[in-house]
Amino acid sequence: GAYVPLDPSYPQERLAFMLTDAAVPVLLTQAHLRATLPTTGAQVICLDADWGTIAVQPTTNPVSAVQPEHLAYVIYTSGSMGRPKGAMNAHCGVVNRLLWMQDTYQLQPDDRVLQKTPFSFDVSVWEFFWPILSGARLVLAKPEGHKDPVYLSQIIAAQAITTLHFVPSMLSAFLDAGDLRMVQGVRRVICSGEALSYELQQRCMAQWDAALHNLYGPTEAAVDVSFWACRSQGDRRMVPIGRPVANTQLYVLDAALQPVPVGVAGELHIGGIQVGQGYLNRPELTAEKFIANPFGSGRLYKTGDLARWLPDGNLEYLGRIDQQVKLRGFRIELGEIESVLSSHPAVQEVAVVAREDAPGEKRLVAYVVPSARVQGSGGRGQGTEDGAPLEAELRSHLQARLPDYMLPSAFVLLDALPLTPNGKVDRKALPIPDQRGAEAQITDPRYGTEQQLAALWMQLLGISQVGIHDNFFALGGHSLLAVRLISAIRQQFGHQLPLATLFTNPTIAQLAREVHRTSARSSSPLVPIQPHGHRAPFFFIFIHAAGGSVFSFYALARLLGPDQPCYGLQSVGLDGISDPQTTIESMAECYADQIRTVQPSGPYWIGGYSLGGTIAYAVAQVLRRDGYTVARVIILDTPAPATVQSGNWLDWSEADWLIDVITMIEEQMFKTSAPVAVALAHDPDWLSQPPAIQLRQANQHLHQAYLDAWDASDDMLRGFVRVYQANLYASVSYQPHAGVPVPITLVRTLPLKESEQDVDPTWGWTALADGDIDLHWVAGEHLSLLDEPFIREVATAINQALDL
Repeated sequence: GAYVPLDPSYPQERLAFMLTDAAVPVLLTQAHLRATLPTTGAQVICLDADWGTIAVQPTTNPVSAVQPEHLAYVIYTSGSMGRPKGAMNAHCGVVNRLLWMQDTYQLQPDDRVLQKTPFSFDVSVWEFFWPILSGARLVLAKPEGHKDPVYLSQIIAAQAITTLHFVPSMLSAFLDAGDLRMVQGVRRVICSGEALSYELQQRCMAQWDAALHNLYGPTEAAVDVSFWACRSQGDRRMVPIGRPVANTQLYVLDAALQPVPVGVAGELHIGGIQVGQGYLNRPELTAEKFIANPFGSGRLYKTGDLARWLPDGNLEYLGRIDQQVKLRGFRIELGEIESVLSSHPAVQEVAVVAREDAPGEKRLVAYVVPSARVQGSGGRGQGTEDGAPLEAELRSHLQARLPDYMLPSAFVLLDALPLTPNGKVDRKALPIPDQRGAEAQITDPRYGTEQQLAALWMQLLGISQVGIHDNFFALGGHSLLAVRLISAIRQQFGHQLPLATLFTNPTIAQLAREVHRTSARSSSPLVPIQPHGHRAPFFFIFIHAAGGSVFSFYALARLLGPDQPCYGLQSVGLDGISDPQTTIESMAECYADQIRTVQPSGPYWIGGYSLGGTIAYAVAQVLRRDGYTVARVIILDTPAPATVQSGNWLDWSEADWLIDVITMIEEQMFKTSAPVAVALAHDPDWLSQPPAIQLRQANQHLHQAYLDAWDASDDMLRGFVRVYQANLYASVSYQPHAGVPVPITLVRTLPLKESEQDVDPTWGWTALADGDIDLHWVAGEHLSLLDEPFIREVATAINQALDL
């Protein structure tokens, strides 16, 4: 009998179609899945619960009348007509493929093959049967384990895996996030499922001492029909798909089914023993794709792939001639998605495309012209922060009918689809999706965890701006990027979150709460604010003010331009768990070490606002002491350390400190007149409570006043207060020692009083500077310096300083 793999994660409607189409007489499953499966006339056997029934069956081998030409399996793939199609393969084709693989790669009894491909995809066929055929060991990965580079590293090491398969996109993720030190026992890596780029080949061969092989083949021809042993040397910057496997013929033909010359592109056709038997219950489609072989006996399979012969007899893959795409190893017919979307009554016209707006990051985008009824009811608007109602409805419609890998990451509503002169949809003219919409507001990250997550999102999604309420998947995220994000979170925060966490918490605000619940503290005070850019081969480092946060620098970094990479340094202890640093000297030593982790050598550009200006100078002294070059220190409205005097806060109570911190939070983060702080300062009942109760009640007031915009724990609020106290005390105890002068740019607010204009305009920094002070006067007051509109003058001054 032939087997038909069914993925239990597929929508019920799709599973029901496959079960009905295949008319299987026996359904093998597990008890916990049975309730989720559609009703079928098949005999159901639960492999975990029916052993009492199974045990009474004969133990002798059954009599088999299977012949080589009989059906071995049916694997369903995406179909262009709106429903999946079952590709049928015979025993002779599969056995030929397995025997060729053994002859070519010589699997030995001490080899161990990792089976990690979901069994609904054809690569699983050789993963299952090759080690059984050759006597090697078969190691099964856990369900969904193929998506987790950390787990894969662990199982490869623990089970001494020697052979495994990667779709190229997952290979890239594994090289990024896996632990290659653990996997050096791997002898061979097989790649297939999508095009293997030259850059990825070079990266893999440079990082991993394992033989890399590039295979090609469609589900309709018993898995793979050509092979290429990758090599790092060569004059062509592409990876061929190689030559045909044994007992297989490959033809590159024109529209008249005539062979094209070497170097000329044509459609790739497959002949030989591995050509499948067609599509189950689809005679018309079978006749269209499986044609008589004009060059010999049997049939040819028309792949729909463009290819050309190279002078050395190898093949180069050039792409598709139709709407089929390969996305992260999944074969997708765009027509099937369009057909399902068109079945929704709110859709008048639709086009689905695979876009690659960022190099190497393909995603599906659906362009929809709503029906006249929807447009007339106002349903064409860009929607709210949670997404347009129509988009949510369409996404739900698709989720009930298509597997997750076929769901568009973005929906764009149009008045009409652009057309070519001959009346066809002009897919090249379809606009780049803007998921936020024209009127959407971006809420900047508010504290360390959100800031670090925002930097990871920008890096992975290839965007320059992200808000805490943006949805990861709506911005172009997909399952593979989700794997990379979870791995990056593990590296950044030292805690492994389940992959499902991102699917249930897809915004930065939600994910930050999960990270904070499960991770005791962030691993570093260094915060990537805008980690990418080409303006210069160095970062610009912002250092926090007395409040300890780098929140206010996000808007400033954007004004410096997308090409200026920026990092921030926030105070240790903002998590409410770590102890704050209590001296400027200890901060400077710590921050200098952190800076060198992202930029090992100078020149260094360092800046700071308020107290941060003093810390920036101290960091520069540490770097100069250790032999590094400091290009410039940019100080934003900070007097030289020798001129700083302590304020009336020396006599403050715990309540005074808490009220002052809440005032800063409300004014700087929420741009309000601090109603919570004012109310608490005039509440005698609150003022009479012990400090611990005051803090808890104050945090409750913040939650009530700002709802989801404030989600800090009591410990975090306590951390803000402790950091603020420590920073202010450190500021008055710091006296700069005789060091090496550094170039200084000073940005100052204009004096409020005419009498102040005669005071030293450099605020005492001349004695500590290398040469003249680069002085810039800007409008505004000290506390509003980094707010609109004054922040624009500050950005202009910094940009001028960076060009010095």
